Amino acid sequence: MPVNITSIKTSSNGAWQGDNPLDYAFPLLIVQTVLILVVSRFLAFCFKPLRQPKVIAEIVGGILLGPSAFGRNKKYLHRIFPAWSAPILESVASIGLLFFLFLVGLELNLSSIRRGSKRALGIALAGISLPFICGIGIAFVLRKTIDGADKVGYGQFLVFMGVALSITAFPVLARILAELKLLTTDIGEIAMAAAALNDVAAWILLALAVALADGNDGGHKNPLISVWVLLSGAAFVTFMFVIMRPAMKWVARRCAQQQDVVDEAYICLTLAGVLVSGFITDLIGIHSIFGAFVFGLAIPKSGNFAGILIERIEDFVAGLLLPLYFAASGLKTDVAKIRGAEAWGLLALVISTACAGKILGTFAVAMMFMIPVRESLTLGVLMNTKGLVELIVLNIGKEKKVLNDETFAILVLMALFTTFMTTPTVMTIYRPARGLSTRTHRKLSDLTTTDDSKEELRILACVHDPRNVPSIVTLIESIRSTKNSILKLFVMHLVELTERSSSIVMVHRVRRNGFPFFNRFRRGECHDRVAEAFQGFSHLSRVMVRPTTAISAMSTMHEDICHVADKKRITMIILPYHVQWRDEGDGLVENVSQSWRAVNQRVLKHAPCSVAVLVDRGLGSETQNPGPNSSVAHRVCIIFLGGPDDREALELGGRIAEHPTVMVTVIRFVGKDGKESKGEMLRLSPAQIQCSDPTSSCSTTKMNCEKEKELDETAVAEFRRKCGGVDFKEKVASNVVEGVLTIGQCRDYDLIVVGKGRFPSNIVAEHAELGPIGDILTSSAHGIVSSVLVIQQHDNAHAEKAPEEAPVSKVVVQTEHEKFTTDESSSVPEISKDFV
Repeated sequence: MPVNITSIKTSSNGAWQGDNPLDYAFPLLIVQTVLILVVSRFLAFCFKPLRQPKVIAEIVGGILLGPSAFGRNKKYLHRIFPAWSAPILESVASIGLLFFLFLVGLELNLSSIRRGSKRALGIALAGISLPFICGIGIAFVLRKTIDGADKVGYGQFLVFMGVALSITAFPVLARILAELKLLTTDIGEIAMAAAALNDVAAWILLALAVALADGNDGGHKNPLISVWVLLSGAAFVTFMFVIMRPAMKWVARRCAQQQDVVDEAYICLTLAGVLVSGFITDLIGIHSIFGAFVFGLAIPKSGNFAGILIERIEDFVAGLLLPLYFAASGLKTDVAKIRGAEAWGLLALVISTACAGKILGTFAVAMMFMIPVRESLTLGVLMNTKGLVELIVLNIGKEKKVLNDETFAILVLMALFTTFMTTPTVMTIYRPARGLSTRTHRKLSDLTTTDDSKEELRILACVHDPRNVPSIVTLIESIRSTKNSILKLFVMHLVELTERSSSIVMVHRVRRNGFPFFNRFRRGECHDRVAEAFQGFSHLSRVMVRPTTAISAMSTMHEDICHVADKKRITMIILPYHVQWRDEGDGLVENVSQSWRAVNQRVLKHAPCSVAVLVDRGLGSETQNPGPNSSVAHRVCIIFLGGPDDREALELGGRIAEHPTVMVTVIRFVGKDGKESKGEMLRLSPAQIQCSDPTSSCSTTKMNCEKEKELDETAVAEFRRKCGGVDFKEKVASNVVEGVLTIGQCRDYDLIVVGKGRFPSNIVAEHAELGPIGDILTSSAHGIVSSVLVIQQHDNAHAEKAPEEAPVSKVVVQTEHEKFTTDESSSVPEISKDFV
C-alpha cells in the first residue's frame, strides 16, 4: 500500500504513549545510521588484513543490508528500511556526498596536473579512450540482452556506460598507493597524475551524460535543452575560476596571516558556498555534486586554509554521512536480479571488458614511453581502481533512469570486483628490487676505527610530536661538537596515515624526491612546526639538517624508518619514548599511544644500525638549562656494566665529552675485587634461551664471555686514553639495581645514558625495549627526574647470520643474596640497497 510521504511525522510521542519510534522519520533515521555504521565498521575490520580500502567494506555493507541479503526478509526490510524512508535517507546521504566531492576537489591540485609529465597525460588519455570505446560496445550488448535497457535513448545510455568503464577513483587510488608505500615512487606519481586527469575528464563526461539524460519515462526533450545545459555548465565553471577563485585566494591569504586560527565566518561562508554551488548546478540541470566538486577545485591549495577546511569536515562527512550513501546504494542493488547463465555471463563480460580496456590501454601506452613491463602492468592495474566514484556515477544513472535494476546490479558488482583486486594484484606483480647495501657504518665504533678522519656521523632522529623537539635538539647539540666526524642529522616527522583526506593532502605539500619525503629548507616552504624548529637549530649550529616526513600506517611505520636508515647510511637512530612526562611538579605522565611503543619495538628488531630510545623528562627545557653565565649546560652520566650495548653507550659518551659545556661522568660497576671472575658481578650464560616476551624476536645464541670481557676492557682503556678529563668512577656494588637507583635518585644528572644491555633486575622488565636497567630508570615509581637514553648497538655479525631473527642472549647476574635473569634482543640486518 503506497504511503503519502507528506503524512510522515518527524518524531514520536514516545513508547509510553503507544507510539512506535520506527514509524517516525527521525528515530528511524537514527536506527538506520547506527546499523549502517556498525556493519560497515565490522566489515572494515574484517577486510583490514587483506589491505582493502574502507570503501570496499562500505559497499559490501550496503549490499548486505539491502534486498540482496538481509533484505530477503521482508519483515526486516519493511520495518528498518521501508520505502517511505528512502527519500529521507538519500537526502541526508546526499549532503554527505556533496561535501565529499568538495573534499575530492580540494585534494586535486590543478597546478600539479598541469605540471604532469607527457607520460601521465598519455596514460590518462589511453585510460579513458579505450575503456570508453569498450563501454560503448558493452552498451550495445546490454541493450539487446537485458529487458528494458532499450527504453532509454542511445545517446545517454552510451555515454553513461562509457563513463562507468573509463573512470578511475582518484581518492581510493591515493589511499591504496599510500598503503602500499608507492605514493612517492615514480610509478605512484605517474598513477596519481594520470588518475587526476582521468577524474577531471570523467566528471566532464558525466556532466555531459546528465545533460543528455531524459529524466522521464520514455519522454524525449528538445535537443536544444541539452545544449543550454552544457552552455550553462561551462558558464558556471568560468565564473568559479574567474570570479570565485581570486576571492578564495584572498580568503586564504587572510587565513594564512592568522596561522592555525581561522575566523569561523570564513569557514561558514565556504560551507555555504558548497551548498549554493550544488544548488546552482542542480538548477542548471547537472547533478549538484558537480558544483561542489568545481568549488573545491577553485579553492587554492597553498597556505593552510584548504587543510583546515578538510580537518573541520572530513571526519563527520567520511565517517558518518558517506557510509549512508553506500547503504542507500546497496538498498538499490539486488543481486537476485542477475538470474540465469546469460545474466552471469553478462557480468563476466562486463568485468573482463572493463579490466581489459583499462589495463591493456594503460599497459600499451606505458610501454610506448619505455616504462618497464612490470611497472607498465602495475600502472594498468592501478588505473583500473573504481570504488566510490564509480558508485556515484551508477547512482546518478539509476536516479536519471538511464540504468535499470539489472544493469545497475551488474555494474555495482563490476566496481566492487575491480577495486577489490587492485591491492592484492599490485602486491603480487610489483615488488621493487632491493639489493644488498654497500659498505656503511652500523655503529659508532665503526667511525672510531675508520681511517678517514672526516667521516660523517649520520643520525636519524624520529619525531611524532612537537614536544619531542626540545629534547632531541638538546641531545644532538651535545653530540655535535666532535673532533673525528661531521654530524649530519636527518629528521623524520612520523605521521600516521589514516582514511582522512588531510593525510593525502599532506603528501602533496612536500617535495617528492625520495622515500619518504625529503625536503630541503627553503624560505616560505616550511610550515610545519617540527621542520621550523630544526631549521632554526641548523642555522645556529654546525649540523647539516635534512627534514623528512613519513606518512604511513602504524603497522608499517618501522619500514619507513629502517628504509631511510639503510638508504642514507645512518649510524644511529634516535626514537622518542612512547610515554612523555609533563613538568608540572607532580610527576604526572602522559601516555601518548601504545601504538608508538609497537613502532619502537619493531625498529629495535629490524634496524640496520644502532638505536637509541630517548626517555624525555624535560631535557632541553628551561627548568633544566642553566643561565647564560653558567659554564656547564648539561650533566651527563654514562652507566657502564659491560657488553656491546654498554660499549656503544660509552662510545657516545666519549663524543658528548668533547662538547665544552657538557660535563660527563662515567660510572662503571665492578665486583668487590674489581673483576668479574668470581661470579659476584655480571656473567654471560652460554645456555640456550626461550624468549617469553611476545613482542621480542628471539633465537638462540652463545656469547663468548672471555671475548666480551676483553672488548669491555679495551673499550674502557681507549675511552680513558681519549677522554682523560672525564670524571671516571668505578663503583663496587653487590646489588646493581640499588646502585643504579641511587644514581638516578641523586638528581645530579640531566641525562643518564645506559646500554639496553644483557643485564638483569630483580623484577621482570615492564618495557622490554628499554632493557632491565633502562626500565628501572624509566619507572615513575622510583622518583627519578633525569632523562634516560637507552642504546642498542647494531650487531652486524648476528644480523648477517640470521637475517630473519634477532639473536638473544641470556645474562645471569649473581650477587650474594639474589640472582637475576633477563632476555634481550639484538637488531636485524639491513633491508635494502644504498643510495646517496
